Amino acid sequence: MDTDGDRAGDTGGEDTPETAGKAQGSGEAADSKTRVTVLIALAANLVIAVAKAVGGLLSGSPALLSEAAHSVADSLNEIFLLASLKRSRKAPDSDHPFGYGKERYFWALLAAVGIFVMGGCFSVFQGVQALGSDENEGSTGYIVGLIVLAVALVAEGTSLTRALIQLRASKKGAAQDPTLRTVLAEDSTAVLGVVLAMLGMALHWITGNIVWEASASFAIGALLVYIAYRLGSEARAQLIGETVDKETVRRIRGLLDEQPEIDNVAALLTMKLGLDSALVAARVDLSPGMDSERVELVCERIKRDVTRTWPEADQVFIDITEAPPAEGRDAERQR
Repeated sequence: MDTDGDRAGDTGGEDTPETAGKAQGSGEAADSKTRVTVLIALAANLVIAVAKAVGGLLSGSPALLSEAAHSVADSLNEIFLLASLKRSRKAPDSDHPFGYGKERYFWALLAAVGIFVMGGCFSVFQGVQALGSDENEGSTGYIVGLIVLAVALVAEGTSLTRALIQLRASKKGAAQDPTLRTVLAEDSTAVLGVVLAMLGMALHWITGNIVWEASASFAIGALLVYIAYRLGSEARAQLIGETVDKETVRRIRGLLDEQPEIDNVAALLTMKLGLDSALVAARVDLSPGMDSERVELVCERIKRDVTRTWPEADQVFIDITEAPPAEGRDAERQR
């Protein structure tokens, strides 16, 4: 029994077939472009990883071996990201009624771990090992290493350019895609890492001091650890359950406040369920005197308005309470 005398109820909502189809179609089209971007990055990283590893073994360059580890980590991460594109689009089922949209964030988290372990830690290890080594590279080794890095710079730059073009050509939502963000972070870091490796190798060649190349390995490792931390933090926030952006929350609350049947929006909770899916849960006080049939019609209309305005809000739930009369509310405030 409701001790407050209010009638409360939970009403859940789903998106209409039209808005669902539109959102799904645009999402799949964006995924298709992202898949091409990831495949280009994967192909570039596989070729570069082999070239860097062979060049590093022939020249004995720690910076080049660090970059080889970096490319191997990136290649593995691209496989993770391809898996996320497919799995995140699985239809909801009885075990996962809100769908599989958060798969993207899980695989993005694994990619961050891969960057940290296979890229960052190995690069630091190579730097430490180089400091304890007295071996000097021959001129041939330097030349081979620099040529390999120059080719890698072109390939990584091409992959980065493709990702940036997709980002600029896409809607705002593309910037929120953890898959695209990861590719952008990897390619940007790869370009900077290659530049650092080239500088370290060139200075080692000129001065004969291994410290320069060891320092390049440390710098590459620190850069990868930082990128892994940033990507991991973003994925963690999404997996835990993050609200939609504040502007959207403000606009949804504004829409609810504009409804003539709503006296007060007591609570509004939102959570991202995936790249183009979100949950909206609101507790609202309705004007007194409405019968149950009208309450249901009002709820359905509000849910449709929310979903029509924000197609990504495909799960809308409204907890309805009947507000007490105005004089009753005034008396309650005076207590």
